[in-house]
Amino acid sequence: MNGWRKSSYSGGQSDCVEVKLDHSIGVRDTKAREQGQLTVTPAAWAAVVSALRG
Repeated sequence: MNGWRKSSYSGGQSDCVEVKLDHSIGVRDTKAREQGQLTVTPAAWAAVVSALRG
């Protein structure tokens, strides 16, 4: 998977989002990997995670 991680909540399904944590954060759809990825800064990713946690 080259550094890409899938949520353990996916239960092995292919219908989910993968995340790659590096100098920038990559997010992609497992059903459409060939479509590329969304890349955000670590600060932007932290804001998303914080908002989701409430």
